[in-house]
Amino acid sequence: MGRGRSEIKRIENPTQRQSTFYKRRDGLFKKARELAVLCDADLLLLLFSASGKLYHYLAPTVPSVKEFVERYEAATQTKVWCDIRQERRAELENVGKMCDLLEKELRFMTVDDGEQYTVPSLAALEHNLEAAMRKVRSEKDRKIGGEMSYLENMIRGKQAERYGLCDKLAHAQSLKEVEGGSTSLNNGLDLKLGFN
Repeated sequence: MGRGRSEIKRIENPTQRQSTFYKRRDGLFKKARELAVLCDADLLLLLFSASGKLYHYLAPTVPSVKEFVERYEAATQTKVWCDIRQERRAELENVGKMCDLLEKELRFMTVDDGEQYTVPSLAALEHNLEAAMRKVRSEKDRKIGGEMSYLENMIRGKQAERYGLCDKLAHAQSLKEVEGGSTSLNNGLDLKLGFN
């Protein structure tokens, strides 16, 4: 009597899903070992769990993962294994070219007394410096405008706060007049609110 077929879909219960993963993983690795031994097949099996943990099996006849991947690359004409040193070398070359270019531009922007310049190169230098000055002035004006609007808003806020306090004092003073008939507070000092 065999088991009935069940529909293949994601298991919702995490405990049951993890248990099924371990059982099926062990079964998959057992079948991989059997295939490698029975059929003398070169085999590499890589498996990542949902949590990102790596499980792998390498047939005993395969000397290393690197050699196996290189065989795969040769057979499929695709590049899987990328030499990091080669990438770094190319990146360093690009950075070196960029540094050379920036140094050249920097040398071009400084006038050396010992250097002989042509009129067109001096005109180009003048044009570049004027463009740089325009950018600097524009940025400076933008920053100053931002600071001015910040300070104006701060002044408006302080003035509104002052007017609010003056209104409260005037209200308190009018309440005192109604209660005691006097315009002076506690120590006999008259409050001057700054209104004429």
